[in-house]
Amino acid sequence: MRDRPRERLEALGAEALSDVELVALLLRTGGGGLDAVAVAVQLLTASGGLAGTARAAAADLAAVPGVGPAKSATLGAAFELGRRLAERRLDAGIAVRGPADVHAHFHPHLRHAAQECFITVLLDGRHRVIRHALVSRGTLTASLVHPREVFRPALREPAAAVVLVHNHPSGDPTPSREDREITERLVRAGDLLGIPVLDHVVVAERGYASLREELAEWPGV
Repeated sequence: MRDRPRERLEALGAEALSDVELVALLLRTGGGGLDAVAVAVQLLTASGGLAGTARAAAADLAAVPGVGPAKSATLGAAFELGRRLAERRLDAGIAVRGPADVHAHFHPHLRHAAQECFITVLLDGRHRVIRHALVSRGTLTASLVHPREVFRPALREPAAAVVLVHNHPSGDPTPSREDREITERLVRAGDLLGIPVLDHVVVAERGYASLREELAEWPGV
């Protein structure tokens, strides 16, 4: 039965299959003398489990014996479909009602990101999404997250307000001292530009944190 995930899927349904069996179904065939299940075991072991496989680079997946570029592309597409199904999409025209909406949209994309990503969500006068803009990728510092870079997309649109978002690869959403300092700096910059920062949401594997709720006093208010 171990080597027949397709038959098990037909008989028991997808929810009854293990991670290995589901990955084997996506791989469809084996390689290098191994069947699809053995390749799936090897892949998940090398990547540190399903979560590690989901965040692995396509080239790293393709390098696993028996996978290759075509199967790596299939896996990448499957994980992206899963992320899209899991999110509450904040597409253009959708109103942001609070930090939970921000988390629901960005969590599937950022929960497994290996680096910190800082994003500005541009909003119109009714707090509806115009678009998202990636400001920086890497460990957050005051030099990377400069007001000039954060508000440049908002000035171009122009946006009436923004929500700031970044992730914690550690999995813990608790804001750091630097998160608080950067937030205070950007809120004050937004006030000077006439583009208020409505919130700064930290997204992580174990939930989210709203700096608007965390800070005892919202700067500029």
